Amino acid sequence: KGIKSVFFGVIIVFTPKLSNPISNSCIPSPVSCLGVSTRKLILHDYLPIMTLTYQPPTPHRWHFDNRAILPLRNPNFWKIESGVVKTSTWLEDGTLIVLGLWGPGSFVGKTLERVNPYQVECISPVQAVSFSTVESYQMAEILLSHLQQAQELSIIRSYKRTDIMVLKLLAWLGNQFGKQTGTGQLIDVRLTHQDIADLLGTTRVTITRALNHLEQQGSVERLPVHRLLLREEEIWHYDI
Repeated sequence: KGIKSVFFGVIIVFTPKLSNPISNSCIPSPVSCLGVSTRKLILHDYLPIMTLTYQPPTPHRWHFDNRAILPLRNPNFWKIESGVVKTSTWLEDGTLIVLGLWGPGSFVGKTLERVNPYQVECISPVQAVSFSTVESYQMAEILLSHLQQAQELSIIRSYKRTDIMVLKLLAWLGNQFGKQTGTGQLIDVRLTHQDIADLLGTTRVTITRALNHLEQQGSVERLPVHRLLLREEEIWHYDI
């Protein structure tokens, strides 16, 4: 007869060599010899189960001061959790070209912009999370948001009159980052006149004159710390 050994739930069978070979059907199975049902002989009935759970690393949150520059070599993406950043490039003569403004929930990174040089500057205190990759469905949404903003800013920059450009830009900023108050739309993004000039591709002096004109018309109220209040009811009466 065969010699049967059980070691930690594993059956080891030693079958002696027969002088007269017989068919395999004549050799009883190890399980049938022990009288154990094959459906009940499961390895985890005898051995402890080890469960391995993968936990992705916790994203690291970074804090940046106002006007700080986000590093771009590693990681490939930044997700803005609080604050506002400005993405930009510049020409050979040093002229700054603003590509967009991005607030909480937005992704920025050199991978998303096919321009060189490329810079991400904080225009407020910022908290951001670094990512090396994003899911494919996220990438489609991210690219669509970048394309949409580029189109919106391109339309705003196409107006011939500077005061209309400024008014349209302030309305866009109100939709993106504004807070509704009892007296109008509070634009709580602390943009300097130079920041607005860079966004519209003009000079700081021109923006200052346009804001003075809009303030005289009652469309805009300038508040402390570079904040603006857009009076929406006055915009409808503004001469475009």
